Amino acid sequence: MKLATLKSNSRDGTLVVVSDDNQRCISAESIAPNLLSAIENWNHVEQDLRQLSKALNGSDGDAGQPFDSMTATAPLPRTWQWLDGSAFPQHGKLMEKAYNLPPIDAQKPLMYQGLSDCFFGPSDDIPFPSEDGGIDFEGEFGVIVDAVPMGVSPEHAMQHIKLIVQLNDWSLRTIAVAEMKTGFGWVQGKPACSMAGVAITPEELGQVWREGQIHLPLRVDLNGERFGETVGNEMEYGFHELVAHAAATRDLPAGTVIGSGTVSNEDYKAVGSSCISERRAIDLIELGEIQTPFMSFGDRVRMETRGLDDKPLFGPMDQCVTKQGKNK
Repeated sequence: MKLATLKSNSRDGTLVVVSDDNQRCISAESIAPNLLSAIENWNHVEQDLRQLSKALNGSDGDAGQPFDSMTATAPLPRTWQWLDGSAFPQHGKLMEKAYNLPPIDAQKPLMYQGLSDCFFGPSDDIPFPSEDGGIDFEGEFGVIVDAVPMGVSPEHAMQHIKLIVQLNDWSLRTIAVAEMKTGFGWVQGKPACSMAGVAITPEELGQVWREGQIHLPLRVDLNGERFGETVGNEMEYGFHELVAHAAATRDLPAGTVIGSGTVSNEDYKAVGSSCISERRAIDLIELGEIQTPFMSFGDRVRMETRGLDDKPLFGPMDQCVTKQGKNK
């Protein structure tokens, strides 16, 4: 099943069910007004949403209305909580090697809590006050959970993963480095994230959803040129383990979004990277100097993951970096 949110007079948008080919949608307002409401009442609305999905996909294309994921908002334009992991060990190894950093001695997943009151949609311009902050993208996968009880085991946490999404975790690297040195969490260095237009239930991925990981490439293009095609199955911790970690000492409200962190692979020379910061680290390792700049106003990044047989999944994200207060 695929779900999306169309723009409306409500900040939370209008919930729609999307066809398998991402070409049509049908309103689900009679079942739940928006996705946050749906995920908070998942046990009561799931079957009705699935019946609507079945009817839409069995209608020979004459039900609902045309759908373009690029005109949708983020599936969750806002929610209760955004927790982002750093589950790909290769990313950390490259950063440590490039900058002579001591390895992080952690026996648990790395995770921080970011802002959740705004998620940009897949075609939104992304405003920044200045280019000086070190504007960077981070291609990620994420999950949306229903209510998760404190102390849940990884095995049971898997049952609470209801939807899977594709994310761009925007970062201001220059600011973030300074904030990290304080020992407190990020604030200025982590602005709002972006989310691709379609959220999917795990079975949509079929055999490429295993061990709580997505065994598919995330394609990233910067200004029209391929930047990376990293695969999501080199996580040190699967999403079920990230959910369990997040819920170790607190309940997680329904609608919590948990990210994988930057998708990163050991074979980075062949597949590239999902963020500029990692490419800059590779520059230092391979060339002895940084040659890759951070983003400037007018730069554009596109991200998309497609399924087996080129099946559309989340839809693409295609976004332009702009100066705050100005259009692209």
